[in-house]
Amino acid sequence: MSLPKTLAEDVARNLVMVARLIDEDPEQAYAYSRIALRLASRVAAVREAAGFAAYATQKYSEALAEFRAAKRMTGSVELWPVMADCERGLGRPERAMAMAGEPEVQKLDKAGQVEMRLVAAGARRDMGQLDAAIVTLQSSELASNAVHPWTARLRYAYADALLAAGREDEAREWFGKALEADKDGSTDASDRLAEMDGVEFVDALDEDEDEDPAAIGTDVASGSTATAKGGDSDDNDEDRPSEA
Repeated sequence: MSLPKTLAEDVARNLVMVARLIDEDPEQAYAYSRIALRLASRVAAVREAAGFAAYATQKYSEALAEFRAAKRMTGSVELWPVMADCERGLGRPERAMAMAGEPEVQKLDKAGQVEMRLVAAGARRDMGQLDAAIVTLQSSELASNAVHPWTARLRYAYADALLAAGREDEAREWFGKALEADKDGSTDASDRLAEMDGVEFVDALDEDEDEDPAAIGTDVASGSTATAKGGDSDDNDEDRPSEA
């Protein structure tokens, strides 16, 4: 569906803000998505962006409705895994598992199929089926030495499931493999490994604002040091959504 030029520009500006803020400030991203939705609710890209913004703020019912609308408009199945994960968020893991067995899964690309496997394993864990979750994650993609954008997350999920099952040695191995594949820091595998070793990190400035960082061996650039305590702080300036 085409929009008048001025309206299209207004919608585009709001969608840019959604993409920019969704990780660091999901509530603000959600606010921008609602503006775009009011301006162009019949555009599939707008419905999809609104779905992801709602998903990021754990508004799973709303997200599912938006994803379903986008799917109807495009006929694409690429949102199938995140739709199934919304069912998990709504406390309906059985529906997520049912979706994992639908024909739509076979139409997904490799990344989508791996994502569906992750959702299905999560649903198994939701239902208390930990061993089944571990088996669900065991696949040729997990065994492969090749690194893809989803490799780190798949290995991390497997390590986390192993740890939950009390298989600590195997979990440590797979957290290490996840870290090796995690080039962009999409997981906290390094933190999990440190936690297993009994090491946590703390912002040294929170310990003593007046103490010389050099005196406590703190890397000034990172502002952190290994210690037996933990703590962190975030100060983010809020972006204010507005209709153009």
